[in-house]
Amino acid sequence: MTSTKTRGRHPAILALEAQRAANLQLRIADAITAFAGSMRFVYVHVVVFAVWMLFIEKSPWPTLTLVVSLEAIFLSTFVMIGQNRQAAFQQMKADHDFNESELELKTNTQLTREIHALTTELHRRLVEEGKG
Repeated sequence: MTSTKTRGRHPAILALEAQRAANLQLRIADAITAFAGSMRFVYVHVVVFAVWMLFIEKSPWPTLTLVVSLEAIFLSTFVMIGQNRQAAFQQMKADHDFNESELELKTNTQLTREIHALTTELHRRLVEEGKG
């Protein structure tokens, strides 16, 4: 029996979510990516940068420049992780959809053949009854 939470959701989504939930590193990457892609991230950085520039370090802010550069390196890595995750999901979904389509085509072909056989048999019996 499917729960209300999973009903109507694509099986590829459910499989990917289960895979990611089982892996601590992926959960951490997801959390960082979710935070880095939020307005909260922007607000935190505006406040931190303003405080840093006004009170911590004098212009031209060499330490801040180093920190921001390192942060950019790590954030670009998380962007690539997110892109890889999206590509893996799209491939998983496409594979699932292809398999479902192939199964449906096979079932429809089988049903069409059975209908044809039944129609042929019915036609044969009607012809026999007409002669008899």
